[in-house]
Amino acid sequence: MRRPRFLGIAFNVLTAIAMSDKPQPRPRDAYRHFLPITTRWMDNDVYGHVNNVVYYSYFDTVVNEYLIRAGVLDVEHGQTIGLVVETQCNYFAPLVFPQSVDAGLRVAKLGTSSVRYEVGLFAQGAAAPAAQGHFVHVYVDRGTRRPVPLPDALRSALDPLAA
Repeated sequence: MRRPRFLGIAFNVLTAIAMSDKPQPRPRDAYRHFLPITTRWMDNDVYGHVNNVVYYSYFDTVVNEYLIRAGVLDVEHGQTIGLVVETQCNYFAPLVFPQSVDAGLRVAKLGTSSVRYEVGLFAQGAAAPAAQGHFVHVYVDRGTRRPVPLPDALRSALDPLAA
């Protein structure tokens, strides 16, 4: 059975739209804070590169390292905690073991109770990221898990990262 001609045209149009929406890598200077991360043997998969799920671990590491060092994340006793409600990653080039990675961090949006963190993962010294993505955290009361306004100290700590 032959496929109707309009299906071929529709496929070509959808492919063109998808290709035009291809994410563009942000340069290193788009990020305000960097954390060096060393890949581990266990990060690689059978294809010889860092497995895609590990990239999210790197994202989580740079975000939480910044918050802890800024003194605005107390993982054991803090009344306000950030819950991940959205994640996304685009891959441009492989990372491998052994390799040093520079995780770049910036804040794209500060809402009333949410923050959109954007992360770029760069092979050490590279100008373009091997991957980039984001986390959206909604800040909630630890006990009730209901959204709360961003604490002033958190907002102040994130201001220098604003894109």
